[in-house]
Amino acid sequence: MMQKADSAKHGFNLASFSAGVFDLDGVVTDTANVHCAAWKQLFDDYLRSRAQAKGERFEPFNADVDYPRYVDGKPRYQGVESFLASRSITLAYGSPDDPPGYETVCGLGNLKDRLFGERLKKDGVDVFDSSVALIQHLRGAGLKIALVSSSKNAAAVLETAGLSQLFDARVDGNDIERRKLKGKPDPDIFLLAANLLEVSPSGAFAVEDALSGVEAARAAGYALVVGVDRADQANALLEQGADIVVDDLGELMPDSASSESTLPNALACYEEIAHYLADKRLVIFLDYDGTLTPIVDRPELAVLSDDMRETLRKVAERFTVAIVSGRDRADVEQLVALDNLVYAGSHGFDIAGPGGLHMQQERAEEFLPALDRAEAELKQELNDIEGVIVERKRYAIAVHYRLVAEEHIEAIEEAVEHAVEVSASMLRRTGGKKIFELRPALSWDKGKALSWLLDALVHSGEVEPGDKDILPLYFGDDETDEDAFKVLREGQGQGHEQGLGLLVAEAPQSTEAHYWLEDPQAVGRFLQRLCNADGELP
Repeated sequence: MMQKADSAKHGFNLASFSAGVFDLDGVVTDTANVHCAAWKQLFDDYLRSRAQAKGERFEPFNADVDYPRYVDGKPRYQGVESFLASRSITLAYGSPDDPPGYETVCGLGNLKDRLFGERLKKDGVDVFDSSVALIQHLRGAGLKIALVSSSKNAAAVLETAGLSQLFDARVDGNDIERRKLKGKPDPDIFLLAANLLEVSPSGAFAVEDALSGVEAARAAGYALVVGVDRADQANALLEQGADIVVDDLGELMPDSASSESTLPNALACYEEIAHYLADKRLVIFLDYDGTLTPIVDRPELAVLSDDMRETLRKVAERFTVAIVSGRDRADVEQLVALDNLVYAGSHGFDIAGPGGLHMQQERAEEFLPALDRAEAELKQELNDIEGVIVERKRYAIAVHYRLVAEEHIEAIEEAVEHAVEVSASMLRRTGGKKIFELRPALSWDKGKALSWLLDALVHSGEVEPGDKDILPLYFGDDETDEDAFKVLREGQGQGHEQGLGLLVAEAPQSTEAHYWLEDPQAVGRFLQRLCNADGELP
């Protein structure tokens, strides 16, 4: 009987295993449809040509029957042989070097690979966000995670989806060919995955959506085999050896993971968010460090990846995008290097954007002498502490202590407090991730900058006014972003309704944000979904 429930109801917790092995297509990414379409195009063209040449009736490839029965989960040459055998067709095996379309098993398999690559480049990759959320949770619990795939395109699919860093090991079609392994339903790739993770299959679980994959994982001796029913074949998955079958891996997320915080994961709740965004004109605000790039030891090492820059470029083609950073505006402009974005530097003290948009906080210049004195004092006081970085920005001073030994942090904090005291109330101390920061003692922050920008964008005509038209999304990872989250939660400002704040953090925490994303890669996936949504808005 098919079983679908949470892990506690089944008497196990995935986090109790030492490792997990996940299939790619149909489990982590929704590329099974791309594979199926490529297979159908290949076989229909071949079978039609063969039928015409032999004067026989053309019987097309049946995606609902032939795909799961003969090719799903198998290496492509093995899939070609398996399906052709079902039609009583025997071809010479040929060579992996055969040109695509050559009438051999390898020639047809190579053509399928080319057709798949063309579709992948054109249509991109959809991701099962609940699967990614579960894997992230398990990695956070200390499990080793591997990926298995019969496809030689697994690395390209992961790269396209932005998931390359999610797995500790990968076994794919290239390994099958290079190591001369047998493909599914034989257990070879699952055994190799366990070996690469340095665990025994008896202490690990496997997740598969293909019948051949479930059979392979069971034969490899995995302690638990989870079947994911993407093709209305739950009973068949159980018959092949699955211990449990679920419609979606979100069903296996432990209760404790959701009870740690009431803050929901934005990717897992994307459909809910998309419904809320319908008919809205989005304005997207993003912090830089920790949101678009990972937090690094030194500020100059926070370099935007090419993939994230391309994602931002695509987002900016559809929506108004502003980068709101504690860095100087010129610095963050140079790092992002996209002309059609709004840039708010120094926590919003210095703003510029397309169409002549420009603002510098009118009183900020008054505080430059106090910042100059504090900078000189801090550099002198902290000169002998190894690892400390005193970073001067135009309207702030950031004291980084990420590389400092624990016993020296108190001395750094005392020096920062002293600099505030002697500033004659000109400076105030704020914080962040492993930094102390001195800023002008003005009632101005990222929240105020957010409100100013929304009003300015309306007045400039960049976005249309009207409560139902404009909805801001703000992505941030730091305590300085809480001011913006608070503005959106309270719906302050003119010409826009309450927006959504998305906290970027390793785990949910106390915040004014509405949703949570684990890291910059998750931010990228969320933005990609916004870009790829059909229609005027998600």
